[in-house]
Amino acid sequence: VSVNIDELNRIVSRWRSQGSSTDANPYSFLFQYIHPLVIGAVDRAESLSVRLCQDLLAYHVFDVDKAQQIAISLNSGYPSHGYPILMREAERLGLIVEEMTDDVFNAVRDLHVVYGEFGQKWVKDYDETRYHSDETMNVIETVGKRLYYQSKKDFYYRIDERKWVTMNDVSNWKISEIKADKITNSVFYP
Repeated sequence: VSVNIDELNRIVSRWRSQGSSTDANPYSFLFQYIHPLVIGAVDRAESLSVRLCQDLLAYHVFDVDKAQQIAISLNSGYPSHGYPILMREAERLGLIVEEMTDDVFNAVRDLHVVYGEFGQKWVKDYDETRYHSDETMNVIETVGKRLYYQSKKDFYYRIDERKWVTMNDVSNWKISEIKADKITNSVFYP
């Protein structure tokens, strides 16, 4: 079962707001269902998420306190990470926003189509115990070059052990470059 910090925080908040018949710490009851190390790992993941958000905001928001407030709001102020933040909401958060021109909108739309296809995970099932997976995991681009990590593996299910085993892993970093108006592809790092 997956556990995230928002779910844990909501449980603890609800516990405290509705009052308990005892003054016990809500975590002592949570520990019966969720291991303390899981709660620690989830808290650490949230801290990392807020930190990464602050680091990215530092390129655009130079007030450290404001950047921290925005990072915390983005990480824990919404019901889900998939919640759409439209222009008015972004302004309310304190972000500097402007409307896209039609040219920029069309370029972003085209990039979305390209990356949607490029990053698509492909799975080929051979039978109920074997399959192949091919997926582009990371992409770094600059003018005329694309560096990307491609994961290519076969998986086999060991019935007696009841687990999936990786086989034929040929995953590696690759580079695509434009040279003399031709695209070349090669292994960058095995």
